[in-house]
Order: sequence, then structure tokens, then C-alpha cells
Amino acid sequence: MSKLYLIPTPIGNLEDITLRAKRILSEVDLVLAEDTRKTGFLLKHLEISKPLRSHHKFNEHKALQQVIDQLLSGSVIGLVTDAGTPGISDPGFLLVRECIRNNINVETLPGATAFIPALVNSGLPADRFVFEGFLPPKKGRQKRLLELQKEYRTIVLYESPYKLVKTLRDLKTHLGEERNAAISRELTKIYEENLHGTLATLSRHFSEYPPKGEFVIVVQGR
Repeated sequence: MSKLYLIPTPIGNLEDITLRAKRILSEVDLVLAEDTRKTGFLLKHLEISKPLRSHHKFNEHKALQQVIDQLLSGSVIGLVTDAGTPGISDPGFLLVRECIRNNINVETLPGATAFIPALVNSGLPADRFVFEGFLPPKKGRQKRLLELQKEYRTIVLYESPYKLVKTLRDLKTHLGEERNAAISRELTKIYEENLHGTLATLSRHFSEYPPKGEFVIVVQGR
């Protein structure tokens, strides 16, 4: 029976793979991977051999119908991204939507994602929060920042090392220098770091010490 599995993969520490994820990866007919090299390394570590096919933001529109046709023919396919849960700031949404339209069974496994440990580590209220993913780099960025000025819930963002300083400066300008925040870097990896302070102090810190790794920014609501 055809099925699409969305399979979370570790965000750093390979021990974070679940027993169920390992089993499903060993059972599917094909693994769609954001980066076949990274997924190939993970499968080798798990001692699993499966066909791999690239499925990323640059080809997902073009490849969509081919995947749907394969599922409709009876295949069982697993979708993974480089790290974390497919569909969370990574490819997945388009394929899931098309599967639903075609009455193809979709099952998402629980597992690793970066923003939950970062949110809990922050010490900021986690009972109500809003996940914003990556801010728009240019078009729509100002509008999104103005919307966040009115947000009372805790705000969670992703950011790359190349844009972290700019994003912190923008947040400081729009939300206020004294707004409390926390930044988690390289979660579950050897150089994991969790910093707490105001947007002003965190902005100053990363202006002095060039950012390295992938970041989650958690900011106190209004």
C-alpha cells in the first residue's frame, strides 16, 4: 500500500535518531533527501542501504508529479531533510499537500527539531509562542518586523551565521534594546552554546565574536 513517511533526522548528534525512524528507513522503497550525501552518511551510520533521490527547494516543484506517480503505483517513500523534521523551514509542504489531494496516505514521525529545545532552554514563556522560521531577506522583511512589534507571545526564529548580526540589529530596532532574548547555537553538537540576555547585549556579543553554526533566536513577547 502506497504511503509517504516524513522522517525526522538528528539535528546534530546521531544518537537522536529514534528506533522507529530507523525501522521505517529500512522498510521504505525510496528515500527522498534534501542532500543525498548527508543522508547517505546517516544511512551508512545506521547500516541501511536504500535508493536515494534528491528532493530540495530547487527541484521540488519539478519533481512533484514524478513522486506522486510513483506513490500512486504503490511505492512506499520516505522524505528526510538534512536535519530535523521535513516541512519545518525545509521542503515537505508541497509534497504533503499533493499527497492529500491524491488520497495518498501520509504519516509523520515525531522526532528532532531545533526550535523546541531552544525555546525550552530560553527560560522565556513556552506556554504560548509563535514560530516564524527565517525572516524574509529583503521583500516583506520590514512588514514582518512591524507585525512582530505587536506580538505578545514568545517569538522563535531561525537564522544563519551570515545574517545573524543583521537580524539581531533589526530585532533590537523594532522590538527594543532591552527586550529579553536567548540564542542557541549548534544544538546537540560538540560546540552547542546557549546565551541569554537582552537584544542589545546579544547583538553586541555577536558583533564582537563572528557567529559560527546554525542559530535559533528566542525573543520575549511584547
